Amino acid sequence: MSKSRIITLHQPKRLEIGAGASARVGTWAEEAERAFVLATPHTAGFVDRLGLKGHVTVFNAIPGEPDISTFDAALSAARAVHPDLVVGLGGGSVLDVAKLVAAMWDGEQSLRDVAGPNRVAGRRTRLAQVATTAGTGSEAGIRSLITDPGAGAKIAVESPHLIADLAVLDPELTYSVPPAVTAATGIDAMAHCVEAFTNRNAHPVIDGYARMGIDLVGRFLARAVADGSDTEAREGMMLASFYGGVCLGPVNTAAGHALAYPLGTLLHLPHGLANAIIFPHVLAYNEPVASEKTAEVVRALGLMERAGNKDLLRAAHSFCADLGVEMSLRANGATEEQLSRFARDAYGIRRLMDNNPRDMSESDVLAIYQAAF
Repeated sequence: MSKSRIITLHQPKRLEIGAGASARVGTWAEEAERAFVLATPHTAGFVDRLGLKGHVTVFNAIPGEPDISTFDAALSAARAVHPDLVVGLGGGSVLDVAKLVAAMWDGEQSLRDVAGPNRVAGRRTRLAQVATTAGTGSEAGIRSLITDPGAGAKIAVESPHLIADLAVLDPELTYSVPPAVTAATGIDAMAHCVEAFTNRNAHPVIDGYARMGIDLVGRFLARAVADGSDTEAREGMMLASFYGGVCLGPVNTAAGHALAYPLGTLLHLPHGLANAIIFPHVLAYNEPVASEKTAEVVRALGLMERAGNKDLLRAAHSFCADLGVEMSLRANGATEEQLSRFARDAYGIRRLMDNNPRDMSESDVLAIYQAAF
């Protein structure tokens, strides 16, 4: 341990893992009379698997990058129901909205009131988080991100009052996730672990979760992409995602996610895809100051073995590309004129950039975007 500091580790009160585990929600919540389920049009099809016994209201209008208007609509719908149980049933976007709805529907705080750390009042309806992707790890964490379209940035809320009472990792709910999305979200889970592991504020306890998550990605991501019904691989990736979510609480991510966020808010790329495009570049950029830990990442992912005798950037790029991820910003709709705006916005996300193990100037950020273009 290089330095001594206090960390606080929050985790869901109860965790159910395994094929068919989503059916446990109804048993756990058998006394709930009014359940409010947040979902997407696709994940709403899983509601019957939860076994909820009371009256169930489904709000299924949550897009891939939920913004303030989406959150306001969900909050209004919840207030009309007066739920005694809130369920997030989806990927990270759904789970992030569910956290805030559970904590805020019965109060008077606005999203602006709770932005930042530890500003949520603390009145909370019971919350179950049922993940349907393996990427964000949002079911494990105390953070929620909502896009502010006017500012072209994300509003970050952090509070222990956002932690789930029940989290469910049911690999059967991820069988239908397409290979490209499986790959991108899996790389996002890996990025959470790697960025926490190599973080300026890294901690030995969180390093343990990060190592387990990175190892699971190395063992199971390619298998999950190749065969979506591979239950062992799907479960392994859900656990990797959960471990990544645990890493976010006490340590958080760094420059990789800072550079990914403008690609979501301005270019409207899915979060997992944005992180996949950026991941190889930031991993290689940080290697000179985090060589030992980067070497662990390389071994766990089999980067050099997979890519042959190539440098780290090319090896990591090949790892992502071989999974079917389109790694070019140009091919994903970016223009060269946008890169300077991306760089300016990313450099300004100091809550993440200041965690990076190697200092990064705005020109360094721009150079990474240009290399990824």
